[in-house]
Amino acid sequence: MTELIKLTAAELAEKIHSREVSAEEVTRAHLDRIAQVDDFVHAFLHVNADGAVEAARAVDARLAAGDAPVSPLAGVPLALKDVMTTVDMPTTCGSRTLEGWRPPYDATVTRRLREAGVPILGKTNMDEFAMGSSTENSAFGPSHNPWDHARIPGGSGGGSSASVAAFEAPLAIGTDTGGSIRQPGAVTGTVGVKPTYGGVSRYGLVAFSSSLDQAGPCTRTVLDAALLHEVIAGHDPMDSTSIDAPVPPVVAAARQGLTGDLTGVKVGVVKEFGGDGYQPGVLRSFEAAVEQLRALGAEVVEVSCPHFTYALPAYYLIAPSECSSNLARFDAMRYGLRVGDDGGHSAEEVMSLTREAGFGAEVKRRIMLGTYALSSGYYDAYYGSAQKVRTLITRDFEAAFERVDVLVSPTTPTTAFKIGERVDDPMAMYLADLCTIPSNLAGNAAMSVPSGLSDEDGLPVGLQIMAPALADDRLYRVGAAYEAARDAAAGGSLVHKVPELEVTK
Repeated sequence: MTELIKLTAAELAEKIHSREVSAEEVTRAHLDRIAQVDDFVHAFLHVNADGAVEAARAVDARLAAGDAPVSPLAGVPLALKDVMTTVDMPTTCGSRTLEGWRPPYDATVTRRLREAGVPILGKTNMDEFAMGSSTENSAFGPSHNPWDHARIPGGSGGGSSASVAAFEAPLAIGTDTGGSIRQPGAVTGTVGVKPTYGGVSRYGLVAFSSSLDQAGPCTRTVLDAALLHEVIAGHDPMDSTSIDAPVPPVVAAARQGLTGDLTGVKVGVVKEFGGDGYQPGVLRSFEAAVEQLRALGAEVVEVSCPHFTYALPAYYLIAPSECSSNLARFDAMRYGLRVGDDGGHSAEEVMSLTREAGFGAEVKRRIMLGTYALSSGYYDAYYGSAQKVRTLITRDFEAAFERVDVLVSPTTPTTAFKIGERVDDPMAMYLADLCTIPSNLAGNAAMSVPSGLSDEDGLPVGLQIMAPALADDRLYRVGAAYEAARDAAAGGSLVHKVPELEVTK
C-alpha cells in the first residue's frame, strides 16, 4: 500500500500545492487502491477513472503555470454518494429504478467540487434512495466495513464511509436524513458531519425527505471535514431552502481546536441518550470521551431534552410521508426504468409494474407508511402530530443551547452489527439512528468524531457533538480538540489502526 493513500486530505493538499507530488499521482494511487480492494469492500457503484485523472491533470497544469490552486483542496480526490447528480456518471441512488441513468445536470455540490479542482473518483454505494441504516438495502448489494468485512459500514451512506476507512478516498460526500453521515462515520471510525439544514445546497440531491436531507463531509480528520465543508457550503439561489448567510468559520475553528484548549466551552450531556438498549462498551467509550473534554478545560453539565424520546416515531412518520410524495416522480413516464411497455398495458399498469420491479422492500414499506399517514382521516392524527413533536424537539434544543455551547451523546447505541443480522427486523434497524434523528428534525448542526474502539469487540465508537443552527464552527472546535487529545492518549491516529484488508483477487 503506497503511503500516499494514508495521508490526510490536508497533508495531500500541501504536497500537491508545493509540487512535491502531482495531483495525478495522488489520484492514480487511490484508483489503484480501489482496483485492489473494492471487489471486497464494494464501496463504489461507478468508478470515474478517466474523469478523475483528467481533473487532476488540470490542477497540475495550473500549478505548473505558476497559478495559485483554485481551492485549499485542489487536486485531492473524493468519493461522491450516488444520490448527487453528475452529468458524466450514472446517478442510481442505489436503485434499479435509476440503473444507468445519466442526469442532464450537475448537483450544486458536484459543481462546487469541480470548480474547486477536486477530482471525483466515482459514485458510492448507498441504501436505495437513502432509506436504511446499513447499506444492505442497495439494489446492487451491501458494502462491507473495513474493520470487519462481516459487518455493515452504516447507512444509508455506507459506501462513502467505507471508501474513506478503506483508504480508497481521503474525502467523501454523504447525505444525512436521519443520521446517514454520522452513523456510518461512527461505525467505520471516520468523521461525519451534518451541516446546518440549508447550509449546503440540496439542488441536484435526489430527494428522500426534503425537510430533512442534508449533504455533508465524510473524512478521516476533523480538519479535513472543515476544509471540505467550506468547499461545498454557501447560499445557492437554485435551492429554495438554502440559507442566505455567510458560511460559519469552520476551518478556523478546527485549527483553533487543535490547540487543545476548551476553556470556557460548556458541554451538555444529553440525559435521555443512555441506559437500556445501549451497548456497555459504547457507553464506557462515551464516558471516557466526556472526561477527556473535561480535561481539556470544558465545563460539563447534564442536560435533559425530554421530547428526544419521541424523535424516532416522529421521524418515521415525517420521513416516509415526504418520501411517498417525492418518489411519486418515478412513474416510468419520463425517465428511468419502464416495465410492461409492450402495448398490452395501460399507463397505470406500466406505472404499477415498473414500481413493483424497480423499488426494493424498504422503499415500498416507507412509501406505504407515508401514504397511509397522509391519507384522508389520518393526516392530523399521524403526520400532523409528528410535526408537533418536531416543534417540541426543536424547543428542547433551544432551551439546552441557552445553557450550553454544544451537546454530546453517543452517535449510535451499538457498534457495527453483522450483515444480515437485522434485515428481517425493521424496528431493530431503525434504532441505529436513535441518537442522530433529533438534529435532523430540528435542523441544527451535528458531527460524529471517532471516540476509540469498544472494549467489548474492538470496533469503532463515535462521539456525537451537536450545535445550534449556523453554529457549525462549534462542532469543529470541540471535535478537533477532542480528536487531538484522543490521538495523543492512544499514541497515534485511530484511522491507522484499521486492519489491513485480506484481499484475494
